[in-house]
Amino acid sequence: MSPKALDYESLNENVKKVQYAVRGELYLRASELQKEGKKIIFTNVGNPHALGQKPLTFPRQVVALCQAPFLLDDPNVGLFFPADAIAKAKHYLSLTSGGLGAYSDSRGLPGVRKEVAEFIERRDGYPSDPELIFLTDGASKGVMQILNTIIRGAGDGVLVPVPQYPLYSAAISLFGGSLVPYYLEETANWGLDINDLRQSVAEARSKGITVRAMVIINPGNPTGQCLSESNLREILRYCYQENLALLGDEVYQQNIYQDERPFVSARKVLMGMGPPISKEVQLVSFHTVSKGYWGECGQRGGYFEMTNIPPKTVDEIYKVASVSLSPNVPAQIFMGLMVNPPKPGDISYEQFVRESKGIIESLRRRARMMTDGFNSCTNVVCNFTEGAMYSFPQIRLPPKAIEAAKRAGKVPDVFYCLKLLEATGISTVPGSGFGQKEGVFHLRTTILPAEEDMPEIMTSFKKFNDEFMEQYEDHRGYSRM
Repeated sequence: MSPKALDYESLNENVKKVQYAVRGELYLRASELQKEGKKIIFTNVGNPHALGQKPLTFPRQVVALCQAPFLLDDPNVGLFFPADAIAKAKHYLSLTSGGLGAYSDSRGLPGVRKEVAEFIERRDGYPSDPELIFLTDGASKGVMQILNTIIRGAGDGVLVPVPQYPLYSAAISLFGGSLVPYYLEETANWGLDINDLRQSVAEARSKGITVRAMVIINPGNPTGQCLSESNLREILRYCYQENLALLGDEVYQQNIYQDERPFVSARKVLMGMGPPISKEVQLVSFHTVSKGYWGECGQRGGYFEMTNIPPKTVDEIYKVASVSLSPNVPAQIFMGLMVNPPKPGDISYEQFVRESKGIIESLRRRARMMTDGFNSCTNVVCNFTEGAMYSFPQIRLPPKAIEAAKRAGKVPDVFYCLKLLEATGISTVPGSGFGQKEGVFHLRTTILPAEEDMPEIMTSFKKFNDEFMEQYEDHRGYSRM
């Protein structure tokens, strides 16, 4: 009998090609160990609330009232909720066509899209059009929608930074396109060399690939670097010269842990460059409620904004969004609250600032603790996490360890990370899941564990690492940059 439609051997080959290391072999083994009773510290995914980050009070109050609007009719509601949260809940309910249980427009609630546009204008100093903003179920859904729109087949390539967030490699595989890697330079704090970019494009074109778009992740995931204005200008100029659309993954824009390189959006730099570039480069920018001091990953709220995209293309993107009817409405309210938070003079303002500032300051301290901790270990080198939520240390593995990994049938950094997991309960992601240069090995960990737990975690890591290096000590040299 021939295979059935959903038998493995008859599945869509693009589905089989998809790999997503963040929830891969290490995560599955960690889940098994957890079921067996071992304490696991899941640092494999940027999931702040799962690692103890407390939700901001004000947005939860507003959404609670929106979810249970009958509370607004209770004469005692003012005893439990501040007046500004009550007013905000009434405002957002008025934007819906029947509360949070009703579908919205497929692009999202017009009133919330207007608030997003106003936020972008305040941030960048240039007007934004709500009609070119789509609300999405997290930024990932928006990224997938745009990649699906761009990729026509295997001959279409998308430039992606390596190391990269595996959403991009997974989505490009799923849609049948070709990933064109451009390598970030670790010795230059994960900087971008435009000559390497040119080389990557030339190599792809020599293989018959049409490079159609370029992805930037700013601040970087997994590398944590922040792009400077001059770097962004160089990238935008290159996209103009090569006729590439630019996808700006800017979900970590609140997560900045140094003062030398603040976050600057690709759109602000593009608008500042003036015509013809500001009128020609096609840019799609992404943001989310999942990161920053919000950390509301489970709510699945995001948006993308389109710049210089033709109206007919916008209509096609709208048509495809309509197939899913509506992004989830509670998440749209979270997005509205993120871009339009309490203002000075509001009852909840001081508490909101105290909570959000406390989270970012703690993350800044944790970024430093983790970087210093890694750099104190034998054969481990780590750049400082300038932004985002991750450390990406290089692990200089001895040849004996690499040979042991091969005998075990494992990629060397997977072998190391599995040993780390078994010994300490620390669940990380091997660098091979993000892409890295041949013969160089890394791991990615979030900086999200509670600040009070960080010294113990880093002590545990150091003990494991130094014993591992001693066990496999080899005087023939080590893997390195």
